[in-house]
Amino acid sequence: MAMAAGMSVEQPLWRALTAYRVLTMGYALALYAHAYGEYVHPLGAGAYLAVLAVWTLATVRRVSSAERCTPPFLAVELAVALAGILLTPVVDTQARIDAGGPTLPSIWTAGAVLGFAIKKGWRWAAAASLLVGAANVAAAGGFAQDTVHNVLLVCIASVAIGYVVEVARASERTLARALRIEAATRERERLARDIHDSVLQVLAMVQRRGTAIGGEAAELGRLAGEQEAALRTLVSSGVVPEASASRAAGGPAPGSPAAPGSPVPAAAVPPQGRGAGDGEDGGECDVRALLSAYAGSRVSFAEPGAPVRLPAAAARELAAAVGAALDNVRTHAQGPSGEEAQAWILLEDEPDAVVVTVRDDGPGIPPGRLEDAEAEGRMGVALSIRGRLRDLGGSAELLSVPGQGTEVELRVPKR
Repeated sequence: MAMAAGMSVEQPLWRALTAYRVLTMGYALALYAHAYGEYVHPLGAGAYLAVLAVWTLATVRRVSSAERCTPPFLAVELAVALAGILLTPVVDTQARIDAGGPTLPSIWTAGAVLGFAIKKGWRWAAAASLLVGAANVAAAGGFAQDTVHNVLLVCIASVAIGYVVEVARASERTLARALRIEAATRERERLARDIHDSVLQVLAMVQRRGTAIGGEAAELGRLAGEQEAALRTLVSSGVVPEASASRAAGGPAPGSPAAPGSPVPAAAVPPQGRGAGDGEDGGECDVRALLSAYAGSRVSFAEPGAPVRLPAAAARELAAAVGAALDNVRTHAQGPSGEEAQAWILLEDEPDAVVVTVRDDGPGIPPGRLEDAEAEGRMGVALSIRGRLRDLGGSAELLSVPGQGTEVELRVPKR
């Protein structure tokens, strides 16, 4: 809500109203000075305008803020304007009034009406306009054309501004709700990524090993599979399925992560920023040190000769996304000879971004497999890879050709 208040459209309107009151006060004083000799009681008119000037200047700060400009204050403001209108026939000549001469406050009166429009909306603005209109008709002694014209102009302007302010307030409330929902969604995706990278993969490994060992371990594996299925549904939709309890008694449902033949991610522990340069979140670290921990007999790592620096938090998220991509290779990809697929990591330091490419020589991803996995609650690519890069302001592009392997390009902007 603080953010919505910071971008409020009302504050510029209050500043404009403050300037309007001061300028129109000066205009009313100029009209009085110009026609001083034509008043029946020029000292009476001058006394009112002196009160108007003191009131306007003394209340500048009150009108510049929505919190300080309260309805009681606006009521007094309107009373000052009405008093000036009704005092005009007493201090001015009837001939000037009949000729369409201005009232004592002149167009300063509109400021009081606009204050109600900004503060309370178009209904209060319409009511204030009616009071001003009635006072003008009484001062003119009838429905003169100029009087009706001026009253309608003030009424239409104030009602229009009041309506726009009400719409703007409704839009700000909607924006504030949207910002809260977006923040909650991002936090949920972050937690889902962490769960996917740790708890889900451990449960999947327990389910797979337990099934392979058999005996009591098979029962433990079946329960781990049930918990994995329920947890996947929770992190993907926020709802724990009731059917998970029934599947616990009858075995895993077809197509669930615990079903035989389903690919199960292996546990992966992404390297942390410690020992990789400046490991604190406020500093930078060398991405090379984070990614080199993934190098092994089946993973080749190519890096530049100079340090590749990113903010520590961004570097760790990038390394975790690389770990998720390699985990998919270990779990789902087999090389041409049937063994685990070979993977290559290429780190590039571009002028405005850090680019990491992860490629393997596996069978590739069948068309539609990623969409099916996401529908099943398997969010490895959607959250652990693409979600991480999206939160960093970067991108994750995946290219897979059946029979020719898969390539994932991760791009993180440096600023």
